[in-house]
Amino acid sequence: MKRVNIYVKNVLLFLTVILFLSCAVNPVTGKKQLMFMSEKQEVELGKQYDPEVIATFGEYKNTELLAFLQDKETEMGKISHRPKLEFHVKILDSPVVNAFAVPGGYIYLTRGILAQFNNEAELAGVLAHEMGHITARHTASQQSKQQMGQLLLIGGIIASKEIQKYAEYAMQGMQLLFLSFSRDDEREADRLGVEYSSKIGYDAHKMADFFQVLIKMNLASHQAGIPTFMSTHPDPGDRYNSVNQKATEWQERLKYPDYKVRAESYLQMIDGMVYGEDPRQGYVAENTFYHPELKFKFTIPDGWQLQNSPQQVRMAPEDGKALIIFTIAPQKTLEEAAQSSLEQLGLTLTENKKTNVNGMPALVTLSKQVSQDQSTGEQSNIAVLSYFIDYNSTFYVFHGVSAEADFSTFFPVLEKSMANFDKLTDPSKLNVKPKKVMVKKVQRSGTLADAFQSLGVQQKQMNEFALLNNMELTDKLQAGKLIKIIGE
Repeated sequence: MKRVNIYVKNVLLFLTVILFLSCAVNPVTGKKQLMFMSEKQEVELGKQYDPEVIATFGEYKNTELLAFLQDKETEMGKISHRPKLEFHVKILDSPVVNAFAVPGGYIYLTRGILAQFNNEAELAGVLAHEMGHITARHTASQQSKQQMGQLLLIGGIIASKEIQKYAEYAMQGMQLLFLSFSRDDEREADRLGVEYSSKIGYDAHKMADFFQVLIKMNLASHQAGIPTFMSTHPDPGDRYNSVNQKATEWQERLKYPDYKVRAESYLQMIDGMVYGEDPRQGYVAENTFYHPELKFKFTIPDGWQLQNSPQQVRMAPEDGKALIIFTIAPQKTLEEAAQSSLEQLGLTLTENKKTNVNGMPALVTLSKQVSQDQSTGEQSNIAVLSYFIDYNSTFYVFHGVSAEADFSTFFPVLEKSMANFDKLTDPSKLNVKPKKVMVKKVQRSGTLADAFQSLGVQQKQMNEFALLNNMELTDKLQAGKLIKIIGE
């Protein structure tokens, strides 16, 4: 019994030491918090995630806007609770309306959310809000709690557990830290966002206005499988009034002569920005996926849903019992591409043959994957049809997956899509143009509806464009005011 007591005491002592070493002082609250990550480790984690985020979404190139973002982030960083931390900001080439931060000072805004802003003050408020998540160590804390998310799986439509496991395994390189913060974290980030943006002279009331816009947009939790702002940043409750109250308090405390909004300068920066999906990176028409930049096309199985990202295309039927993953292999020969791909995915080759796909050399393989659930001991078998296609020395890969019991049913569907891969030569498909944000000057005083009508906006688009400008169609505008419409 004595030895047991000594052992227990030693264990308790060990745990006490670990907890002591794991407690850090929060830079914002000044209180101790559980944290299994030093600031150096946090910065290193951000450096690891950054290239993965960029590879997943793609980076949107706008030199002027990016320089503006970095300048504001640096300015706010110096007056933040972590002035020694180096902050980084990137624009992601995604139409989804979101902004998020990862540990170590990395902040990302999608072109979708940038298109929705109507002035610098809104942008500064959201940028400061994301900075607040970092300075208060919300992102690092979530990482310490191991709240890791799998991004860009075909949300909710992969019903088969076997196919889900395969999809997760096939996408190991795309795991991102995409956090859904608590309402307390959101409330604190709102407060810090108001403080930081106010201190550099912006009107934080506009931050509250933008949150109202997001509510009006009624954003679903996911768009094309990608989390939206409303899902990763849950409303802490009465956000509009709370942010407005804090903005008033900070303005009364700071007593600056005025607070910046700067609508015209912001709108001029986003004039010409791509809006919505960019068809040059791949689009669907008439049950066919076209990629103008890479100049290829292939058919989509009838009734299947498709998700496109810079790294891969994924397709699945509504019942979720099958999956097609399309990507690029970095190897130098078809044989190397096949061998490397099968090894990485843990597949056992059962059959392979050389063939030709619309004049391009190809290698077709059949393989299997057997896995066992560690908790239940249940064994699952999946079958995989893979096409490796040499298109001018670039090796494209299709993996078609289903449970082994269903494979004979899905095989013709999988094969048809893969065997229809072809070069894209049709000028009408190659020269497709994306929609863009177009900033126009109101020519005559009147309502917003009058301004839209004079610019040739169709009646069915007016409500959407009114929301884009955070206005009502009946709002009165003076001649010379800048507004946004969408065109080509």
